[in-house]
Amino acid sequence: MPPRGSRRDTRPVAATTVKAAAPLSRKRRILVWALVVIASILALVAIMTAWVKRQMLDDTAWNKATTQVIQDPKVQTAIANYTINTLYDNIDVGKALSQRLPSNLQQLGPPLAGALEQPATNAVARLLQRPRVQTLFVNASSIAHEKLVNVLEDKTGHGISTGNGVVTLDIRQFIIEIGTELGLPQDALQRLPGTAGQVTLLKSNQLSAAQTGVQAVRRLSVWLLIGVFGLYGLAIYLARGRRRETLRNSGIGLALVGLLILVLRHLLGNYVTGALASPNYQPATHRLWLIGTSILGQIGAAALLYGLVATLGAVLAGPTEAATWVRRKLAPTLNQRPEIVWGAVGFIYLLLILWGGTHALRQWWGILLLGGLIAYGVVALRRETLQEFPPGAGVVPAAAGAAPSATDELERLTALHHQGALDDAEFEAAKKAALT
Repeated sequence: MPPRGSRRDTRPVAATTVKAAAPLSRKRRILVWALVVIASILALVAIMTAWVKRQMLDDTAWNKATTQVIQDPKVQTAIANYTINTLYDNIDVGKALSQRLPSNLQQLGPPLAGALEQPATNAVARLLQRPRVQTLFVNASSIAHEKLVNVLEDKTGHGISTGNGVVTLDIRQFIIEIGTELGLPQDALQRLPGTAGQVTLLKSNQLSAAQTGVQAVRRLSVWLLIGVFGLYGLAIYLARGRRRETLRNSGIGLALVGLLILVLRHLLGNYVTGALASPNYQPATHRLWLIGTSILGQIGAAALLYGLVATLGAVLAGPTEAATWVRRKLAPTLNQRPEIVWGAVGFIYLLLILWGGTHALRQWWGILLLGGLIAYGVVALRRETLQEFPPGAGVVPAAAGAAPSATDELERLTALHHQGALDDAEFEAAKKAALT
């Protein structure tokens, strides 16, 4: 007789007991992997299109970003330098100051203008901290953004037509207001050329490609997201007997995409700052990049988080000692007091909705999708714990005085294999251990 607690059992095992799902063919394994890889690539494209749509084409997001820009100290310093440089390049500040001085001191105008350039820059930086001045800048940016979107969507507005296709950010009035605050004569400020303070956002030779890109973003942003989840779901459905492993791979793929987005945002930000901005404007350019890509960073972080959660769920359902220990601890409550589990999960779910840390958690479809996935996960976990640790047999199978028979163990392993909790290799190894 085998020693007490041994897993060996001399009773014959029925052939139907060890019958398991047929292993995946080579073609199906390739197909499943191809679906996971394609879904991950589409996820990368979907994230980029979602960022463009939500941050670059949305008026509310644009105005919010502009407000953050004008309130940033580094950006305020850069704008102050640009404003003073524009005034000095287009107005004879020395002559303007001479006109305001007594006749016997008018010759001091030019040297006084040079001496006042840096103090004037500091004064403008302080002016940019005033809400009224910030509002002027935000309004100018808002008008430019509306022009830009109108042109990209082949519309008209604010006196601009898609024929010339040139969109500019016009802060000329903003510069005049600053000059007025500094005490420069109005007649001199009104002589500022029309091009002073204009930043070109889009040129006519870029119009066709930009319009095509925007139309693609509008049409594909939602469908790409549906395609990503659809392909991941199809891969898991086709991977019968290896569904848990495929869920884990899908989670890893999504997490890698999120991580890649965060890394690219960091590297491209460094490139844009170092290669495209002059040294004096590099700190402000870096801040502009961070603010302008903030939603991209949020989407990347969300993809990383969701991928890690899916991976963790797949690992929790696996055959490792740590996962089995966790399920064993959860089994009594999960199997016999499910209302406690549902109450706790529901409470956490409501906290997540109130937190709204990701865009999906602030949208009705995201809230419903998350609720459905959480409910499915709880049901699947309870089904597995009921198979592993039946309520009538005690939480630990050996607690009744003897280990489960090989027949019982093979029945349990077969059920887990059918559910996708064990892949083919794990099932064969566990079956071999149960029969030895």
